[in-house]
Amino acid sequence: MKNSQNLKNNYFPQPESEGGWRFSDQNNTSSIPDVDFDLLNDAIEEYKHFFDNVASGIVIIKNGYIIKEHYSFMTLPGSRFDVWSCTKSFTGIAWGLLLEESKNGLLPSNAEVKLDSLAYSFLPESFKMTDKLKEKITIGHLLSMTSGIPGEGQLTFGIPPKINSGPFEHALGYQENRYGKKTDKLIGDPGSVWDYSDPAIAHLSVLFKEIMQQEMHEYMQEKVFKKIGVENASWDVHGGGQFIGPHTSAHVGMHISARELARVGYLLMNNGYWSGQQIIPSWWVDMATKSL
Repeated sequence: MKNSQNLKNNYFPQPESEGGWRFSDQNNTSSIPDVDFDLLNDAIEEYKHFFDNVASGIVIIKNGYIIKEHYSFMTLPGSRFDVWSCTKSFTGIAWGLLLEESKNGLLPSNAEVKLDSLAYSFLPESFKMTDKLKEKITIGHLLSMTSGIPGEGQLTFGIPPKINSGPFEHALGYQENRYGKKTDKLIGDPGSVWDYSDPAIAHLSVLFKEIMQQEMHEYMQEKVFKKIGVENASWDVHGGGQFIGPHTSAHVGMHISARELARVGYLLMNNGYWSGQQIIPSWWVDMATKSL
């Protein structure tokens, strides 16, 4: 479904407060062919065996129909879940929109931002680089985990600050985290090494606010969530007080129901198109979902 022009007559669900998704009738499968419901039911039963003791939900969509839905004990269709690193996908969408606005000359102060733009060039001088190599880090490096900023390969998980410190101070390399891990030095030249790095992704939150002059969660609410009927998601912020921030948490912190998360997946399946409008630029969806 790569041609948005072919999607204008597609079904798009109303917000949950107005009726939400449509549901399939397992006794009449003409609208949802090629579904083995026996196999699907077996998969749900196996899932229940392992995960029904934790808060969780499953929503399976086909052709715009909910064909299967399950929630664990004490959860409901409206229950929100912390989706952890799925949050990074929302950060990626926000940056795809930022890059599109740059292409169209719509960024504040006429800023020009590309994937190969140097990341630290957009930060104030007060954000000193702790390693000369960091001046080579691009926006694309941060988005693709190739910045060289230490991550899980170096046992640097998340951005947990120690007492009297801030999470972004750690991410930027000014302070070690509560476990004594540092991000002040790169593990290799930007673009030459891959490491799953939450501190690197945290840079994208600070940079987004500097460039867009708006927090990422506020921007996404206006540009995406409101338009596709996501009504009850929330997005954590980090920092603040005497520390850098508060800024949107770019690596974890999205809280959303299974049905509303399915809307975002449905939007991406439709190449960024939703009910008469191109919400996410199709070129970004293609790039972001392509294997390297």
